Amino acid sequence: MSEWRDRMESGTEILRQQAVRIPLPDVEAERSVYNNMMRIADAGERKRKLLDDPDVPLTEVYEDELAEMRQSFEHRLQQVAGKNYYDVATAYLDGERDDWIGALAAYYLDCYYHLQERYTVDEHIFFLVILRYPDCVTVNLSFLTGEISSDGVRYESAKHVQSDLNEHDREQLYADCQHSQHKAAEYLRENIACIREAFPDPETTPFEQRQYGGFVHVTGRQGATFAEILESLSPNPDRFDNTASTPGLVSEGPEAKRAKQLFLTDAEIVL
Repeated sequence: MSEWRDRMESGTEILRQQAVRIPLPDVEAERSVYNNMMRIADAGERKRKLLDDPDVPLTEVYEDELAEMRQSFEHRLQQVAGKNYYDVATAYLDGERDDWIGALAAYYLDCYYHLQERYTVDEHIFFLVILRYPDCVTVNLSFLTGEISSDGVRYESAKHVQSDLNEHDREQLYADCQHSQHKAAEYLRENIACIREAFPDPETTPFEQRQYGGFVHVTGRQGATFAEILESLSPNPDRFDNTASTPGLVSEGPEAKRAKQLFLTDAEIVL
């Protein structure tokens, strides 16, 4: 991991403010994307239930979410570049190859390593935008520093509070944290539907009703306070003037830039 980080820091900026563009040439491709989106929605449902369970520490909720994300990216890496995805990614960064497989391997691998760091680097904000267009889907994943706006929900973890409290204050702190986690669970219960609405079943939904959709998901932690935003996001119908034939990297697009301005303050890009 340190070798990869050194390579990224001393090398290129090619992965910053980029997104993956995935063609949708047929219903089978749409079905694959639909299944992935339903897995993301199901993971949100699992997180909601864990947040609402007073017997589950918030640290376990956070670890479960990160593990799910890391597994998802490792799966994508192997799908794109096979078991030797590290060699493929480094060859792309070193200029030894210039193809979409290398580009996606480098993008996904850097996201994967940033996810591994998230548990200890608590000031990093995870920012995800997934958008559906008539012939493609874009996935933009960024890591930033800064502040998450008040549009989202905030909740507290008693285990992350660094202070000496008497028994009464500890009980009050625990109750306050549980209340905030319950509010966060309610927020997710209301908002997870935006993922399913953005990506309806391609076999039961007319094309006219499924060609545009999207959502933004922002999460972060500062000390004992967690923040989260999950909202619908409308794609720009004029974003692309060509049809994608193979997967590849594109600029993050006006929608992601708009969402960063709307939901973040003093944001600086890590990736």
